[in-house]
Amino acid sequence: MGDFGIGLVGAGGMGKSLVLEANQIEGVKVVFVSDLDEDRARSLAEEVNASYTLDYHGLLCDDRIHAVFVASPPFLHATISIDAMNSGKHVFCEKPMATTLKDCDAMIKTAEQNQVNLGVGLVCRFHATHSKVREIVVSEQLGKPISMHVHRIGGPWKGGSYHTDWRMQREKCGGFLMEVNAHEIDFMRWTCGEIKKVYAAGGTYIQHEADYADLVVASLNFENGAVGLLHSGQVSAIGGYGGRVDCEKGSIFFPQIWGGDSKIQIKRFDGSGEDIPISSIEVESPVRAEIRAFIDATIDGVAPPVAGADGRAATEIALAAYRSIETGDPVNLPM
Repeated sequence: MGDFGIGLVGAGGMGKSLVLEANQIEGVKVVFVSDLDEDRARSLAEEVNASYTLDYHGLLCDDRIHAVFVASPPFLHATISIDAMNSGKHVFCEKPMATTLKDCDAMIKTAEQNQVNLGVGLVCRFHATHSKVREIVVSEQLGKPISMHVHRIGGPWKGGSYHTDWRMQREKCGGFLMEVNAHEIDFMRWTCGEIKKVYAAGGTYIQHEADYADLVVASLNFENGAVGLLHSGQVSAIGGYGGRVDCEKGSIFFPQIWGGDSKIQIKRFDGSGEDIPISSIEVESPVRAEIRAFIDATIDGVAPPVAGADGRAATEIALAAYRSIETGDPVNLPM
């Protein structure tokens, strides 16, 4: 096999990040870039020495392309991914995988029917803090997890690419819980296991242009008995991103996921403990690492480490939280 060829659909910020990082991996070649905006498609194609097209169907018949990377707005993920897989291409789809379970299931079924890989861009699994916290928890050096709390909060989307029409519609973007918090939902599930019940409260307080909640506080009941709390919001003038895991023998505290002098604090009930500076945790560029992992799995003929089932789970948990807010009742999984 020669170069592993990639075709990109969606040349916005995330699409650009994907192909620039892919271009740094030996043996990988970005062949085609597709976007409805010709200037954007041409500019990115020139940057990675690729061809470009305004119609993504044009790249699906190119035999040099082994995998299609989908970085379009979320409501188009399923259509593009299914078209690509029906053309015999492997697919790496950005999060959220899709905004409905019907679309998630159709994508998974299409991958199985065509015997191709379907990977999902839940990149936090490759970040230093997330991966180290998960490593500590699953090692059970602190015993089994009892509770996990993660917050990712900030202000409303105002201006620029974050205030586009489709981003204000839950049907098209999945709302903040999917387009942003797919990462935190996946992180919590990856760390503590499957979730069996979701109970959420929230509403729209500031971002009135959007048709979805801009504040969500969700209680997650894990199958292993642990309890999780996800605090998601666009109503805070003092943002933050961090959390903690309390276990049988001690706790893990990560007040900041990244930046500055951030560190992971470990404290045991016997009084012992340690601090792990996040800057001391060596990881490859996370986006490059997730791409490499997907490509390596595809070449080896095995399932990718972050697959369709993981993307579907993040969507289902977000949908359960939205339903719980609407009804005032807890929602059992599967829905």
